[in-house]
Formats: sequence, C-alpha cells, structure tokens
Amino acid sequence: MPDIDDGAENNEDTLKLIDTLSSYGFSQFITTPHVLTGVWNNTKDDILQKEEYTKALLKNKDIKLPFKAAAEYLMDDVFLKLLQNEELLTIKDEYVLVEMSYLNPPMQLYDILFELQLKGYKPILAHPERYNAYHNNYKEFEKLKKAGCLFQINLLSTTGYYGKPVFKTCEKLLNDGMIDYTGSDVHHTRHASAFKNPVLLKDTSVLEKALKNNSLFSI
Repeated sequence: MPDIDDGAENNEDTLKLIDTLSSYGFSQFITTPHVLTGVWNNTKDDILQKEEYTKALLKNKDIKLPFKAAAEYLMDDVFLKLLQNEELLTIKDEYVLVEMSYLNPPMQLYDILFELQLKGYKPILAHPERYNAYHNNYKEFEKLKKAGCLFQINLLSTTGYYGKPVFKTCEKLLNDGMIDYTGSDVHHTRHASAFKNPVLLKDTSVLEKALKNNSLFSI
C-alpha cells in the first residue's frame, strides 16, 4: 500500500509491485504494513483506511486481483499493551503476523507469545531465518515452535538474497520441517525484480510444501 511504511512510496510504486508480482504468478495479495512504535506508528484505523484507498486505486486501474490488509506487529512492551486493549489485524481468522528485533529478541518474548495464544491468536513469526541472534543458537527455533509459534520464511531467502548465513538457516529450517508458510516480504521494485533469481535449495520439495500451505489464507 502506498505511503504507509518502508514499502511502496506512492501509487505508482504500488501498481508496479502488483504488476511485477502478478507476472510471476501471484494471484492475490495480503499486505502487512509494519506496526512499530516510534518508527511506523500505524494504527488499525490507519491501515484499514489505506486498505480502502488501495482497493479503490486497483479498481480504478481495472486490477481485479483479491487484495486485503493485515499487519506485521513488532513484539515489544508497547505491543503487549496493544494486545491487551485492541483487536489485532490478522492475515486470516486468528492468524497474526509478528516480528522482533533481528539482533535482540525481547525480554518478554515468551510472555507475549503466551498472551497472544491466551487471546485466541495463532502467532506467525515473520522471516525467522533472518534473526541473526539465532543463527548460532538453533535450539531457540525449536523452543519457539514448542511455544506455539508458526514460522513464515521470506521467499527471497531461498535465493541467497540476504546473504549466505540467512540462506543456510533458511535451508536448515526447511529441511527440518520447521517452516509453515512463505511470504514475499516485498518492499520495493528491487525485491520484486530479485524473484528472477534462482532458488538455491538442493531439495525444493520442502519449499513447495510451505507454498501450498499458503492456500489456508486464500481471500
């Protein structure tokens, strides 16, 4: 959606991204703008208003691909307060996309995951393979799974786009059956263009399985 976070800057960007991704075979779109206090102070109302604006933009251009907005919530103490006082925007039903700092997971991480599930949500952790703090501490991934956290990898991680350590972690998570879903995480045209890069996985069947799981979120 245009001008809401570090994604599309304007209407033209939005239309270019939709056009490029649809040319690869993407047939519907669930956008998840950041909710990150102090950086992207998006509220539920802000996102829903921008969703309606974007739908009107697509309709005006005769683009009929299904489109909806959810959010990607940064797990921190502010989010914990939000969780206690407001209904979250979900990808579908009770599934909510969350993230954390790449370098330092929050002190209250497992409290947040517990509270999310207590409220009836199913947390999906965005791009687990990109959390540098866990690259040399793989057991933390297993701990997160046991705590009820689902995993969604970035598709570009399978191409080496984010570097070798991220790719290696992505590959291991896939091979170990830890990945539940995939996401494009496309922010700009460079991301979109990078989908032309080859997948580096030796076994792509594990990726195909995760891709098929995305049908759960069909609009």
